[in-house]
Amino acid sequence: MSISPAEAAHRAASDLELIAWVDDADEPLGALPRAELRNAGLIGRGTFILLFNSAGELCINRRSLSKAVYPGYWDVAAGGMVGADESYPQSAARELEEELGVSGVELSFHEKFFFDQPGNRLWCAVFSAVWDGPLKLQPEEVIEARFASLAQVEQERQQMPYCPDSLAALQRYQAARVR
Repeated sequence: MSISPAEAAHRAASDLELIAWVDDADEPLGALPRAELRNAGLIGRGTFILLFNSAGELCINRRSLSKAVYPGYWDVAAGGMVGADESYPQSAARELEEELGVSGVELSFHEKFFFDQPGNRLWCAVFSAVWDGPLKLQPEEVIEARFASLAQVEQERQQMPYCPDSLAALQRYQAARVR
C-alpha cells in the first residue's frame, strides 16, 4: 500500500519539526529536528493520552502508513513528540486535538517513564481523559479509530501489531490503578 502525497508532505514536515532533546534523566539539552533525534539514537520527550469514553472503553487508533515509527500499527493512545518550546501538558492537549479532534477535556497526568528501543528513545508522560463526543481524525496521522474494551485490546494485541510504547504507557496506567 502506498502513501498519499498529503501523507508524504506531512511526513517530510514532521521530520523537520524541532523536538525537545533531553538526557537520560529528562533534563533538557536543547532541540533537534525529529529525524535527526531519531536517527542519532538520542532521547526526546513524548506524550501518551489514553482516551476513554464514559463506558470505560479505550480509544484505539491505527497509525498512518507514512509514520516513521510503527507505521500502520494500532495505538492505544493519542500523542506524539513534545515540541522544543512545549511542556508535557501543552503537547498532550495539542496532540489529542490534532490526531482525534478532541479538545476542551480535562487531562489527568499519571506519570513519566523512560522507554528505550532502537529508533524510539523517549521520556513518556502519560495522561488520560474521558470523551463521549465525535472523533475527527487527522488523515495524515490516523487511518481509523474506535473505542474498545480493555479485554478486546488485550486479545487484539496478540494478533495485530500494536505500538509497544503506548502499550507500555497503558500497562503502567493499569498497574497504578490496581495499587
